[in-house]
Amino acid sequence: MSRPDIVFWGGTGQAKVLRELIRDDFDLRAVFDNSPTLLPPFADIPLIRGWDGFLAWHAARQAVPCHFLVAIGGDRGKVRVEIHEQLASAGLLASVAVHRTAFVADNATIGAGSQILANAAVCVEAELGTACIVNTAASVDHECRLGNGVHVAPGAHLAGEVQVGDFSMIGAGATVLPRIRIGRHCIVGAGAVVTRDLPDATVAYGNPARVVR
Repeated sequence: MSRPDIVFWGGTGQAKVLRELIRDDFDLRAVFDNSPTLLPPFADIPLIRGWDGFLAWHAARQAVPCHFLVAIGGDRGKVRVEIHEQLASAGLLASVAVHRTAFVADNATIGAGSQILANAAVCVEAELGTACIVNTAASVDHECRLGNGVHVAPGAHLAGEVQVGDFSMIGAGATVLPRIRIGRHCIVGAGAVVTRDLPDATVAYGNPARVVR
């Protein structure tokens, strides 16, 4: 039986990670990116540039179904969600990517376009919004609530009942203590330990984490 088709938007390191993740479930057909100078990430997959390039490719398929993932990491959660919405509006099917070594509780809720990478954990009654990333060996514990476009970077840990607002990023190796609320558009620095709530649009780092701007 043939596997369904999928495309990525974004042609840097996240695309390479996702291709390994989806290798048993999908056939990657194209990678799209807005950069005029980016080199193709794969020798056997075309790199197509810009929205006009996407529209031409999509029209040539004559409505053959295709899934998608937005392969843009870092603190660009708002961009990831915007592109996700564009591709969904064009008729592509949003996928959810879960690595075969990851743990996802049966009653966790994973939003469309989200990506759970190798050795990550999403625990009991956790809820993830659209296009979230739980990166390598990161954990989202019981009853956490993540908004849209949140990125929990490699090795970061959210204790139980943490809330993270839209488009925020929890840096590599950071720890957020139980029941903390982190606002929208926040960045928690690598290795930080968050012991207090963070308001919207703040950057915090250190142990304990302090707001620096």
